[in-house]
Amino acid sequence: MNWLLLVVRLNGEASRDRVAVWREFRKVGAAPVSHGVWTVPDTPFFASAVERAVKLASRGSGDILVLAASGESGRSQEALRTAFEELRVDEWAEFGADCAKFEEEIAKEIRIGKFTLAELEEEEQSLDRLRRWYRDLRSRDVLELPQAGQGEERFQGCVRLLENYADQVYEALHLQPGEETGSVGDLETGVLPKGE
Repeated sequence: MNWLLLVVRLNGEASRDRVAVWREFRKVGAAPVSHGVWTVPDTPFFASAVERAVKLASRGSGDILVLAASGESGRSQEALRTAFEELRVDEWAEFGADCAKFEEEIAKEIRIGKFTLAELEEEEQSLDRLRRWYRDLRSRDVLELPQAGQGEERFQGCVRLLENYADQVYEALHLQPGEETGSVGDLETGVLPKGE
């Protein structure tokens, strides 16, 4: 894989512009290599983000040197790949931790019997945030890391968990006084019975 090295050169007065460039790089998933130097794979997805960052830097009386970096040695290539890969692995770990929080939240709502439309809407918003984050992570994971597959499994588990919770909310809304929920799945864990 070919890489781009992005050398940011902004004057000392341009802190707002420096932050804007930094945010653009973070948003797209560029990996810091050294102070003021970032790297991304040389692909169309990253090229458009680099163009946006270059415009932001020029707005602040600075520029970004965009250098093709094929690396003269295997060590150079590996150093760029490692910087990018470590960042992706950390992001997938953070995503997994947020999925765990989502799962815990759903389990808590089921445990305390909070089957309201307002709570369901709140949980749907949380899942939408996870969905956007998952799409962002997948779009920049050009290395096809095993963590991406694990992240997909974790996200799909969250989707199924919310669907089960939604079923329980709708069931609770239609109960007669004195009836209990629970026929849809395990109330404690939110897990569907096998075969359903």
